[in-house]
Amino acid sequence: MSENQVKILSGAPIAEAIKKEVAAEVKSLSENHGFCPCLAVVRVGEDPASAVYVGNKVKTSQELGLISEHHHLSAETTQDELLKVVNDLNERDDVDGILVQLPLPKQIDDKVILEAINPEKDVDGFHPINVGRLASGQKSLVPCTPAGVIEILKRYEIEIKGKHAVIVGRSNIVGKPMAQLLLQNDATVTICHSRTTNLPAVTSQADILVAAIGRAGFIRGEHIGNGAVVVDVGINNVSDVDFAHELFGEDELEKRLAVIEKRGSTLVGDVNPKEAKAKASAFTPVPGGVGLLTIAMLMKNTVDAAKMRRKI
Repeated sequence: MSENQVKILSGAPIAEAIKKEVAAEVKSLSENHGFCPCLAVVRVGEDPASAVYVGNKVKTSQELGLISEHHHLSAETTQDELLKVVNDLNERDDVDGILVQLPLPKQIDDKVILEAINPEKDVDGFHPINVGRLASGQKSLVPCTPAGVIEILKRYEIEIKGKHAVIVGRSNIVGKPMAQLLLQNDATVTICHSRTTNLPAVTSQADILVAAIGRAGFIRGEHIGNGAVVVDVGINNVSDVDFAHELFGEDELEKRLAVIEKRGSTLVGDVNPKEAKAKASAFTPVPGGVGLLTIAMLMKNTVDAAKMRRKI
């Protein structure tokens, strides 16, 4: 399949559609039920990437009419101090969603903090109770990135039912919940990882291939069957000019080299885009694909949490 026949699955129109739906729900809850959902985001320390992520979450909340709180604690915050903040937010009836931005400073155990969040307010979907509910097919709050992948597939009218979906990556944040969601949508699911023997032999059988392994350009043409739908969840920085030549076709290379020269690196996913576009029928770009759905799904989770808590 030549590159110009590939359908590019842009995340932008899907994210905007979801945000509009969330804004309409927020307005309806305010007018018909007399309350506005509230998202509390907790950030510890001065990690630059975390500051950007949290800023975007707070800004989007406000744009959609949600109440947003930003609790910024110093890098010296102890685990007990952070637990007190989380417990205070758990106790507040006006707070519907709680998100603790990762990574946390080394003196704090992520697992302890994430398990302390009330599962009904766990808008990241990481609490073991929500993980268990998802695995058993119950209604739950679902991790935002895999939920966003399902939205992309459905809204671009890509058939999931009966298809063979292969996931490369078994993380608790993407790989495992992705498998559960695809199963719920009647796909036949295979999970691969770094120890999988002869990976291309498995991945090339996929109708839908989801790459979430955290290695830039790792999935190449040999991994992709002709006509497969390729979903790239990875976000990696590439600064090597020679590697950029391997990753990008003529249509994109010049722009990417200019970005490397200006910023020192360019964003690429876990899939080699040049080789994927030569074989896939549809492909999510990086940037501009799955990543754009994460915050939109977080907003949706906050509204869903507010409705579930109040049995609306």
